[in-house]
This record gives sequence, structure tokens and C-alpha cells, in this order.
Amino acid sequence: MLTAYITHPSCLRHDNGPHHPECAARLQAIEDQLIASGLLQFLRHHDAIAATREQLLRVHAATYLDLIEAASPVEGLVELDGDTCMNPFTYEAALHAAGAVTMGVDLVMAGQVENAFCNVRPPGHHAERARAMGFCLFNNVAVGAAHALRHHGLQRVAIADFDVHHGNGTENIFHDDPQVMLCSTFQHPFYPNCGAESGNEHIINVPLAAGTDGAGFRAAVTEHWLPALERFQPEFLLISAGFDAHRDDDMAMLRLTEADYVWVTEELKKLAERHARGRIVSVLEGGYELHALGRSAMTHIKTLSGL
Repeated sequence: MLTAYITHPSCLRHDNGPHHPECAARLQAIEDQLIASGLLQFLRHHDAIAATREQLLRVHAATYLDLIEAASPVEGLVELDGDTCMNPFTYEAALHAAGAVTMGVDLVMAGQVENAFCNVRPPGHHAERARAMGFCLFNNVAVGAAHALRHHGLQRVAIADFDVHHGNGTENIFHDDPQVMLCSTFQHPFYPNCGAESGNEHIINVPLAAGTDGAGFRAAVTEHWLPALERFQPEFLLISAGFDAHRDDDMAMLRLTEADYVWVTEELKKLAERHARGRIVSVLEGGYELHALGRSAMTHIKTLSGL
């Protein structure tokens, strides 16, 4: 089973300022664990392409794209909101983070690999159609989903999001698009303080109380995600892979472990094999305790690869 590993040097140069939890060390923590495990050498390495304006326009407003490009500073930092910043390298990094997912979709659709993991930043699932927030500029997973639908002619694409925060941006973009099913677990009430109600049959939000452990998470996936995905029968599966629900990550108060990430990845793989010819692209979202992030992402990638 071939798994693509997609990243780009610009993603290391994006900087939110000193002591910010969303930092370049996150990507290195994952790569260090892949090296230590011996897994990195067995992955197909690709430098991410930059997303095109056409690809971004499928999920973002033209005025918003213009605003982000114009906000890119020559030096220093620009704050887009209280916790989302741009430095001189952020715009390039954001283009390549979104482009990594479209590249992963293309590689999988061409049969060159069975699945892909995009080790990129800035993350994306909080970015709405016309709003940056929560460390996110472009909604990377949404760009990939729209690319699968519009460029490759698929009819049904699913997104599974197990980040500790609700993927409000992904819901904002696809709330009225029945071709995309979003399945999301997240701590609630918690940032971004929404998601408990979706109002339709293709947004499967499962809020979890603070303190929920792996058993509660697995029950949520088994009782809510999997039956909905079986009915939907996706032709392609994308994963918003946030690892900040880990018990060691003090960003929030869920209590998942590496074993839970292995389990959910295995369940999603089985579903993708039944309905989507095994086609999966996973993209990094959250995860801020570096040791837990590295271990969790490595086990997720190892499970994707079948090694």
C-alpha cells in the first residue's frame, strides 16, 4: 500500500509570533517521529504545489482571497484576528497547504498512491468562505473536497474531522452542499462555540463533553459517523486530522490516546475500501503538545500505510 507524504518548506517559515502554539515545530515533531519509527523512508515524498486561484474560488469568496493577498506583510506580523497572524511567508505557506490537499487528491485519483498525508500548516478547518480565524487562512480540506468534485467529477465526498475543535469553516462552506458529508467530533461547549446543531442530514456533528475519553469518542463514531457514512457511500474520503483531543494536549480537555487514532483510522479505511476504492487524503489540523502530536500523527500515518 503506497502512502504519499506531502509537505513544503514554506510551511516551516510561516510564523504566528513568539510562544504561539501553532508553530513550525509541530511539523518537525511529526517528521521526527516518522524518522524514529523507520516509517518515513517507506512513504512517497512530494513537495506540495501551490493552490490556484480557481481552486480556492470553489470554497472562498473572491473578495476574501484579495484581502488575504493584500494583507501579506513585507516584514513583521499582521493580525487577522486575535490568534491568526501572517508573516512575510504565510501567504506562500497557505497556498501550498491548500495545494497539498489538491495534489493528494490528484495522486490518489490517478492511482499513483492509495492514500496521502499532508503535513502542512497553517491549518484550515476554521477558515470560513470569507473569514480567517482559529490559526486558519484557507480551508485546506474544503479546497481538496471541492477539487475532487469539480475537477475529477465525483458525486459524493466525505470529510471526517476528529480535531478537538469543531470545523466551523468546513461546515460554513458545505452546509448547503449535499454532495459533501461532514462528520465531526469536538469538545463542546468550546471554541469556536458552535456546531451542536447542523440542521441537515449531511452534517453529522457529535459534540463531546470535557473529559470524554477514548471509549466515548469511539461510541460517538460508531453510533453517529459510521451509519451516516454507510448511507452516504462516499466516493472519496478526506480527513481533518487534528490531534489536540489527546489527553496530554492542554489546549482542551478530551482524553484520547494514540490507540484511539489508530482505531478511527482503521474504521475510516475499512469504510473507504467498501465505498471509495480505498481513496483517502488526510491533512493536519490541530495538535499542540509536540510529543503527543508526533506520536499520534505517526500512528495515524502508519495505519494509513498498512506498514
